[in-house]
Amino acid sequence: MFKQKPLAAAVSMAVWSLAAVPAMAQDVPSGQIQTVEVTGIRASMAKSLAVKRDSAANVEVITAEDVGKMPDKNLADSLQRLAGVAVRTDYDEAEKVAMRGSNPDHTLILFNGHTVSGGDWYVADQLSSSRSTSLSLMPSSVLNQAVVYKTSSANLVDGGMAGTINVSTRKPLAQKERLTGIVNLGGVYSELPGKAAHDLNASMNWKNESNTFGFIMQGFAEKRFVRRDSASRFAYVGGSGWDVINTSTMLGITDASLAGTGYKASDLNGVRIPGSMSTEFVESVRDRKGGMFSAQFKPNADLDMTMTGFHSEMKADNFGRLNAGAMFSMLRGQGGAQGATTPTLSNGQRVYAQIKNPVIVTERTVYGHDLKVLKSADIVYPAGTTPQYIGETEGAYREGAKATSAFLDLDVKYRVNQDLSLKGLFSTTKGVGQTGLDQGLTYTRYGTGVRYALGALRDAPFVQYLGTGPNVPGRNADGSGFVLTGRAASGVKTTDKENSLQLDAEYRLDREMVKSLEFGARHADHRRESARRFPQLRTGALSANEPVAGSNFIPYPSDFGADLDGPAGWDNTSWTLTPEALKAYFAANYKPTSADWERRTSTELDMRERQSSAFVMANLEGNKWSGNIGLRYVRTQVNAAVPSPIPVGLCPRTEPGKPATTCAAVPGAITTASDGVQYYDGVPFNPLAGVMYYKQAKESTFNNLLPSMNIRYELEKDHIVRVGISKTISRQNYNLLGAGYGSPTCTDGFCQVTGPNPNLEPLFAKNIDLSYSWYMGRRSMFGFNIFASDITGYPKTGIAGQDTVQLLDPRDSQIKSFAVNSASQQGARIAGIEIMYEQPFGNSPFGFTSNVSKSRTRVDDGRPMVGASEYAANLGVYFENDKLSARLVANYRSEYINTSTAPAPNANSQGLSTINGILMPVAPTYAAPVTTLAFNSTYNLMPNLQLSFSATNLTNVKRAYYRYSEEEQQKLDVSGRIYYLNLKYRF
Repeated sequence: MFKQKPLAAAVSMAVWSLAAVPAMAQDVPSGQIQTVEVTGIRASMAKSLAVKRDSAANVEVITAEDVGKMPDKNLADSLQRLAGVAVRTDYDEAEKVAMRGSNPDHTLILFNGHTVSGGDWYVADQLSSSRSTSLSLMPSSVLNQAVVYKTSSANLVDGGMAGTINVSTRKPLAQKERLTGIVNLGGVYSELPGKAAHDLNASMNWKNESNTFGFIMQGFAEKRFVRRDSASRFAYVGGSGWDVINTSTMLGITDASLAGTGYKASDLNGVRIPGSMSTEFVESVRDRKGGMFSAQFKPNADLDMTMTGFHSEMKADNFGRLNAGAMFSMLRGQGGAQGATTPTLSNGQRVYAQIKNPVIVTERTVYGHDLKVLKSADIVYPAGTTPQYIGETEGAYREGAKATSAFLDLDVKYRVNQDLSLKGLFSTTKGVGQTGLDQGLTYTRYGTGVRYALGALRDAPFVQYLGTGPNVPGRNADGSGFVLTGRAASGVKTTDKENSLQLDAEYRLDREMVKSLEFGARHADHRRESARRFPQLRTGALSANEPVAGSNFIPYPSDFGADLDGPAGWDNTSWTLTPEALKAYFAANYKPTSADWERRTSTELDMRERQSSAFVMANLEGNKWSGNIGLRYVRTQVNAAVPSPIPVGLCPRTEPGKPATTCAAVPGAITTASDGVQYYDGVPFNPLAGVMYYKQAKESTFNNLLPSMNIRYELEKDHIVRVGISKTISRQNYNLLGAGYGSPTCTDGFCQVTGPNPNLEPLFAKNIDLSYSWYMGRRSMFGFNIFASDITGYPKTGIAGQDTVQLLDPRDSQIKSFAVNSASQQGARIAGIEIMYEQPFGNSPFGFTSNVSKSRTRVDDGRPMVGASEYAANLGVYFENDKLSARLVANYRSEYINTSTAPAPNANSQGLSTINGILMPVAPTYAAPVTTLAFNSTYNLMPNLQLSFSATNLTNVKRAYYRYSEEEQQKLDVSGRIYYLNLKYRF
């Protein structure tokens, strides 16, 4: 089996980058952009380098002209092959794009010059309220080109602090023939789930004889089965992740229990220990369907009108299973299901688990501290103890999980006269991410202990569950086995939409230095809404309609974890309910009420953001140089309706089915929502139970100026230098600005509450970019970029800020001023270098492309930037003749913090831990370095008929995650290889 060596991969990729990886180029507006075109192979590379030589700003371009010759299935797959670009990959497909050491929230994605709203398919992403755009809905077949702006100019839409990507679709009148089209029939096979599905798309382009009107119609239907096997430390509250041993609460750790090990109890204080040895198993489907149309009308050389519409929907029902241990709870003597603090009792006496056979190693943390880690041990109850709580097993079926993205735009260009040109762009876009019902049942497991041994970072750990009896449903006579102890069901829907209008003009001057003047204005009205629903159940009794028949249960597949390289004898078995059994249980227990009653107001996000801007930019040209200089004015207005709590008992709640009541004390109180209050059959309704909320209006306005300059200078023939200087903007994630208030407390006269900070200013970066390119020959180029950004406004969550809110003190029902525990801001810096080199091997049909980038990031508090990799590299080799083209590409990304890019405003991202007297930051979660390999080949059967084969994730990479160091493995994933076979016919 292929064993990945991250350090060796990084070194080899960096060395090869001095002589190899993909950096190809394409068309962009004349005189304004430096491009690197990623298209077919030889012809497209030559074209790209010619365009790059004449461009001013630092840009890269991907074209769809020969996208079939790349092993990429969506835009993000292709973008990751560019210098300085990294992607976030979920399961087996690239989804979100980050540029130059930043995280995806700081990269702006545009389609045809306007923003595009997209939904997320996974429930956690649906709830995150991030600004990053998922490209999983965008098949590569709809693209004409994607221009990646690494330096900014005044005429670019604002919002991409790290960079902007503008994806353009095809123009009907740009095609050479009157009637053309493509029919692509194929299939895809996913190795790990062992299932095949269809991979289809087709398009037709027609235009009239006079070349004044034409249209394009395109459709796609692409389906793929997904499976992910994982070993992790995930469990319920109190048992998840990592913590330290504390003998004052873990009373089973004594000198006597450690006899013969060479350790005393005091030696174990402060030793890091995993809370669980868990196995996770997820099956899903990606069923993506949609289409695009475009109609273009160009009656003369002066007027050009194009309307484009796009819609994509991806259905992604997914079934997740978890078998989790509970080692923390065992050591703390807590026997309550799902991490509850119920004491562990055996024969009427409280018992605590002990540590036997400990193996302790020393780690050096990412912050430079030395800590000890319990790498292996037996966590067992004392001899003679009856079976106790040792973990859980559960299944969660997420029915109706899907994401949609759609836009409609109208692009009008009109040349008034030889000197003045006008352009108008109207767009409307909407994206929805939703999960109909996330439904799951949890079974508590009883036994006498857990034996574990952590191995290498990329190998699954050894784990055995002791004294549990057979690993099948049901409680055994001795008390071991499984008992139903928990259930959960909820749905979520997040909607993102925007309407925008942009008017631009260019006036040609042809003076000595200033060739033309561009100016324009834009207004966008953006709305973001997110809400969860919790179905009302008939009874609090878990056993009601409990599935008990053997046909309701299924085991893990026999090959589960085979590619995780677990040691011999590790327990990789488990079981769960079938999706049908889960659905039947909740359907039988569901109690119809109303949509209002099922609301959880506290989880809702309700925001409106209006962005207005105006710019002026001069296009410059002189002897051996060209460029632009400009200024953009930006105004941002943020309106948020923030859920705010009302003290219990102040306002009466409306009983379902009854007329809505009002609250005199708080007129805006939402009395019709349950917000967690249950309405069980046979239980009297209490209108004063539970917390109630009202929506509090918040408004903020920000005005900013964004200057920019780009200069291109030709040192001598084939040697080009470019300089870009700019100030760019990104806006804060929505949840930091408008999430609800919660957990009000008052102590010693000081009151505080968790909540948003609508006063957070946008993020700004002052950027400088220097690039050099040497064009040694046809299809050959060597170049480098040096860049730096100084960022202000980087979010710092979990901080008691200056914002206050008027709430009622829950102790005396008096209105008081509460300090909001939310997000503040700080500075950050990014600096780096990118190197690109591409060249054919003489006159042969072989060649290579390469790039490597290094980006150093630092936040004022000394911590790395979330989502930022220091190194990224690509290496590609290709072959092409008249019959056959082939490409093999490798992509490397170094470690990065994998924490959510949109944490809750009260998430303590700045938390500190004291371990053995050392004060250090709370452990982040790092994604370990990863190298992926993909292949594509295309054979021309006939002039209009091609057969292509692609394969992704050829090395079946294991994605590893860790905490303070690689000694603290947090998670290990594997998703399997994917193969595509397609037959493409052009007419």
